[in-house]
Amino acid sequence: MGGTGDTGGHTDGGEDGGPSAGGPVWGGGAESLREPAGGQLRRTLGFRDLVVYGLLFIAPMAPVGVFGTLDAKSHGAVALVYVVATVAMAFTAFSYAQMVRVAPQAGSVFNYARKGLGEGPGFIAGWMAMLDYLLIPAVAYLFAGIAMEALVPSVDRWVWTSIAVVVTTLLNLWGVRAAARVGMAVLALEIVVLLIFVVAAVVVLAQDGATRGWSTPFTSDRGFSLTAVIGGVSVAVLSYLGFDAIASFAEEVTGGSRKVARAVLFCLVLAGVLFIAQTYLVALLEPVGSARLAADPAAQGTAFYDAVDSAVGTWLHDLVASSKAIGAAFAALAGQAAAGRLLFAMGRERRLPRGLSRTDSGVPRVALLLAAVVTLGAAVWAAQRGDGLDKLVSVVNIGALSAFVLLHASVVGWFAVRRAEGAPRWFRHVVLPVVGAGILVAVIVEASGTAQVVGAIWLAVGLAVLVGQRGRVGAG
Repeated sequence: MGGTGDTGGHTDGGEDGGPSAGGPVWGGGAESLREPAGGQLRRTLGFRDLVVYGLLFIAPMAPVGVFGTLDAKSHGAVALVYVVATVAMAFTAFSYAQMVRVAPQAGSVFNYARKGLGEGPGFIAGWMAMLDYLLIPAVAYLFAGIAMEALVPSVDRWVWTSIAVVVTTLLNLWGVRAAARVGMAVLALEIVVLLIFVVAAVVVLAQDGATRGWSTPFTSDRGFSLTAVIGGVSVAVLSYLGFDAIASFAEEVTGGSRKVARAVLFCLVLAGVLFIAQTYLVALLEPVGSARLAADPAAQGTAFYDAVDSAVGTWLHDLVASSKAIGAAFAALAGQAAAGRLLFAMGRERRLPRGLSRTDSGVPRVALLLAAVVTLGAAVWAAQRGDGLDKLVSVVNIGALSAFVLLHASVVGWFAVRRAEGAPRWFRHVVLPVVGAGILVAVIVEASGTAQVVGAIWLAVGLAVLVGQRGRVGAG
C-alpha cells in the first residue's frame, strides 16, 4: 500500500496497454500517441484505496438526496429505477475496464477517446466530462450544506457548504494517500449508519407492515410507465457518478491497470445493491404517495428524511442527516480529486493551459485549486437560491453521459476499427459497447430540456475551442 517512488511513467504495451501502432487520428498526427510530458504523479494507491475513493465519490447513501425526486418522476417505481440504472452503468463500467488497460493514464475518458477515436474526439470527451467533474462536487457540497442546515437551522447552508469545500480541498492538497486514509474512516461511518437504517426499517416493517404495497417500489404506486422510469434513470445516474472517477487515478496505482478495472466493477456492483435495497425499504415507509410528491416539489428534497422520521423516529432522522452531511462532503473530496486529475491530464497534453500540469511532490495542486475555485463558486451560488439544487442536478449528468457515449465508441474504435490488438472479440468489443451507448442515448433523450440545452451549449463551446486549437497548430 505504501508509496513506491514510481514517477508515474507508463508505456502503451504489455499488460497495461495495447500496441503503440498508430492508425488515423484527428488533429494530432503521429504525435497524438506520444508519452505524456509534464508533471508526473506518484504511485501510492492500492486496490483498497481505489475502492475507498470510488465509494466515497458514489456515497453509500447517495439516494437520500434524490429519493423524493426519483419517487415522483418514476411514479413510485424508485427501486426499479436503480435496477435499470445499475444495468446501464454496468455496460459503461465494462467499457472502462477495457480501456483502462489500453491507456492507464490520468484523465480516463479523455485519454481513452484519444486512443480509440483520435485527438479531436478525445478533447471533446474530456471537455464533456469536465462539465460533470466540476459540477458533481458542487452538488455533493450542497447536499452537505442542506443536511447541516437541517441540523443547525441558525446557520445558512452556504456557510456549511463553504466550510466543506475548504476542509476537503486542504485534504486533497495534502495528498491522495492522506485523503484516502481520512476517507476510509468516513466511509466506515456511512456504512454503519446505512446498516442501522436497514435494521430499523426491517423492524418497523415487520411490526407495522408497509405503507405502500410490497411490490410498488418495482411496479409503481400509480400506474407503471416505462417513460417515467427512464426519466428517473436520467436523474438516478447522478448517484453512480464516481465509480468512473477511479480510472482517473490510474497513474497513481501500484500493481497495474487490472487493479483499476476490478475496482471500477466492484464499486458499481456494490453501489447498485446498496441503492436498490435502501430505496426499496424507504419507499415502503414513505407516508405519502408518489403523485402527492410530484405535486409538491418542495417536499421532494427531504422525502427520505421525512419517511425515516415518521416511521422510525427523530433519532434516526438526525443520524442519517449527520452521516449524509459528512459523507456528501467527502464524496465531493473524491470528485474534486478526480476533476483535478482530468484538468492535469488535459493541461499536460496542452489541451488546456500547460500550468495545470504542474505537480508538487506528486500532487497536481494547481489543477486541484482551480477545480476547488470553480466548485466553490457553483456550490455557493446554488446554496443561496431556492432552486439551486434543481438547477445543478438537472445539468450535471449530461456531461458524463455524453462522455460515456464516446467511451463506448472508443472501445469499438480501438479494438474493432483500428484492430490495434489483433482480431476483436465482437461481443465484448462491439455488441456490448454499442448496446451501452444506445442505453445512454435513450437516457439523454429523456433528460430535462434544461440539461439538454446546457449540454448542447457546452459542446458547442468545446467544438469552438477545438477548432481554435487546430488553427493554432496549423499556423505553427
